[in-house]
Amino acid sequence: MENNLKRKLGHSGIEVSAMGLGCWAIGGPTNLQSLPLGWGKVEDAESIRALEKGIEMGINFIDTADVYGAGHSEKLISQVIKGRRDKLVIATKFGMGYNPQTKEAVLGIKVTPEYTRKALESSLARLKTDYIDLYQLHIANLNLEAAGLIRDTLEDLVQEGKIRGYGWSTDDEERAAFFADGDNCIAVQHELNVFVGNKKILKLCKNRKLASINRGPLAMGVLTGKYNNQSIVPEDDCRSIVHLLGDEYYMFFEEGKPKSALLKELEAIGEILRSDGRTLAQGALSWIWGKNKRTIPIPGFKTVKQVKENAGALEFGPLNKSQMAEIKSILKRKMVH
Repeated sequence: MENNLKRKLGHSGIEVSAMGLGCWAIGGPTNLQSLPLGWGKVEDAESIRALEKGIEMGINFIDTADVYGAGHSEKLISQVIKGRRDKLVIATKFGMGYNPQTKEAVLGIKVTPEYTRKALESSLARLKTDYIDLYQLHIANLNLEAAGLIRDTLEDLVQEGKIRGYGWSTDDEERAAFFADGDNCIAVQHELNVFVGNKKILKLCKNRKLASINRGPLAMGVLTGKYNNQSIVPEDDCRSIVHLLGDEYYMFFEEGKPKSALLKELEAIGEILRSDGRTLAQGALSWIWGKNKRTIPIPGFKTVKQVKENAGALEFGPLNKSQMAEIKSILKRKMVH
């Protein structure tokens, strides 16, 4: 079953489905000094089936990073893009160190022009392709001087045919705008969900004709309705330690438990999210499409069932204006940024 909800990757003209497949979780377990950075146990065979199901349901956009599974996520993706590379749009990221042998990740910042080229060649080899559609800087708070050198390198890589366009995964408006000065910058990857509105970045994407690629669209799972006040994630799940990381992106869990205030907010808006026969997760994705016509949520997954549910949201499309307004009124809070 295919859908007709499409997006353009910024001003590039590259057409993608309005949802992508976020491939952090399927990378499997990684760690940093014994702290889990993955999403718990995952079966490669199921991951492959889930990717196939997403493509079957009309999703042609796949987002990953070299650090996900310390390269393993990209290797899995290579198995499903073989023979249909020209029909799929592949995005990956670079900038963090990792060790494929020990499965250690986030081993420092790696952002020299030389390393960027080396990282790209490694990703191309794992993905078994000769180009990347969207290559994204993965260091959210990199200083602008270093970012300028990387932007120049990415422009060169576009001219060499190694990448079709580039972007920055950051929630910082100034940094995103700086990167957008590059001719072939076509996207910003940023957080966006019912709890985090990111108004300034959305405005920037509109004004600069950039794709708005949305990580965390389901608030690390809180918006699926799967969790309650008694829930606690396994110790090998990154959500068990996110409170130690001190990053706003990880605001949804504390010591492995979903924050009770967010669960209350979800309960308050649940009926609207479920409108027209949607599940909670589908409603949360429809809310993102209701923000504007540049948004592309990239929910993660570990199973075929999850992909089917997420992709099913495409059949419903965006929430309407009255539903969006009602949710905003109920939450009675100013959206972040």
